[in-house]
Amino acid sequence: MPLRLSPTFRAALAASDRPLAGMWVCSGSALVAEIAAGSGLDWLLVDMEHSATSLDSVLAQLQVAAAYPVTPVVRVAWNDPVTIKRVLDVGAQNLIVPMISTEDEARAAVAATRYPPQGIRGVGSALARSARWNRVDDYLAEAAEHVSLTVQIETTAGVANAAGIAAVEGVDAVFVGPSDLSASMGLLGQQSHPDVVAAVHAVFTACRDAGTPVGVNAFDPAVADAYLDAGADFVAVGADVALLARASEALTARFVTGRAAQRDSY
Repeated sequence: MPLRLSPTFRAALAASDRPLAGMWVCSGSALVAEIAAGSGLDWLLVDMEHSATSLDSVLAQLQVAAAYPVTPVVRVAWNDPVTIKRVLDVGAQNLIVPMISTEDEARAAVAATRYPPQGIRGVGSALARSARWNRVDDYLAEAAEHVSLTVQIETTAGVANAAGIAAVEGVDAVFVGPSDLSASMGLLGQQSHPDVVAAVHAVFTACRDAGTPVGVNAFDPAVADAYLDAGADFVAVGADVALLARASEALTARFVTGRAAQRDSY
């Protein structure tokens, strides 16, 4: 019997009557990815840019996530066609490409996800998990339907060019990165600065005008709520490593420094 692939992130966004909530998996751990996949969140961002996550790790995380009703999205480290080809071939159906600041960069990302003549993706479906080793009927002809592309706007140039980027054919969604955006604006570490928030809102407006879904990264719940109220279609609201760091610090405050302070008060 022919195999069927999962719906894409593009399809999940189109089918949802509410914004989609997701989290980052930066640990590179398939075990952690499986825990997150079973949490009830809508999507997972498997990160290859700011982590030690390898291609083997991406494969393992995609395999464990496949057992759960969650949409895994892989962020590659750069807009590099070789990396994109390899991540697609291990079975990633949904990509985020970071640091897209121009329409040409967006078009290059699209081309890397498409087979010729529409793009430059190398053909290796018989060898790759992407087509389940040619067990997916008509994969080559329908490959574009099995892949979604989200581009990440993270610079002032990207904000200025947001309308054109969002309108590029083959760009399925735009994801705003306030951390790098704040740095690009000379406001390093100030993701909630009013000027940064205004820039994010400007991208939201450009994407809405283009009819392209738009999302944002926001670990602060109040900031995430504000962006959702402003019309975000999807939000990344946490990360595995950040959750572990804050939870372990809370344990320290409760059972180490807290009890030491209690003893000192005797």
